[in-house]
Amino acid sequence: MIDEFKAFISRGNVLDLAVGIIIGAAFTAIVTSLVNDLLMPPLGLLIGGVDFSNIFITLKSAPAGGPFATVEEAQKAGAVTMNVGLFINACIKFLIVAFAVFILVKNVNRFMTAKEAAPAPPASPPPPSPQEVLLAEIRDLLKQR
Repeated sequence: MIDEFKAFISRGNVLDLAVGIIIGAAFTAIVTSLVNDLLMPPLGLLIGGVDFSNIFITLKSAPAGGPFATVEEAQKAGAVTMNVGLFINACIKFLIVAFAVFILVKNVNRFMTAKEAAPAPPASPPPPSPQEVLLAEIRDLLKQR
C-alpha cells in the first residue's frame, strides 16, 4: 500500500497540482493585498472617505449597545452584523483572480491552437523497396533495346 501511495504521489499530475495550489495561495495573498491596500483606499476616498471593509449593517444590537465604527468593534461587543464591505472586497478579489485566469487560459489556448495549426513538415517519400529498384532496372534495360 505504501508503494502504491509513493507511485501515486510521484506522478506528474499530482506534483503539478501541488505546485498549482501553492502558487494559487501566493497569488491570492497578492490579490488580497492589491484589493485591500491599493485599490480600496483610493476608491473609498473618492466616494467620500468610506472604508469598504467597515461597511456593515447591524442586524442585532450588542448588549453593550451603541453605534460601532468598525466591524471588529461590533463583533467584539456581540452584535450580529451583515458585512457588506467585506463582501464587496471579496467580489473584487474574485473578479481580479478570474480575469487573471482568463488571460492565462486564453494565452495557453492560443499557443496550443498555433501549435496544432502549424503544418507538419512534408514527409520524405520512403526509399524504394528492393523489388521496385529491380523493376526500375529492368524497365530501363527494356527502354534501351
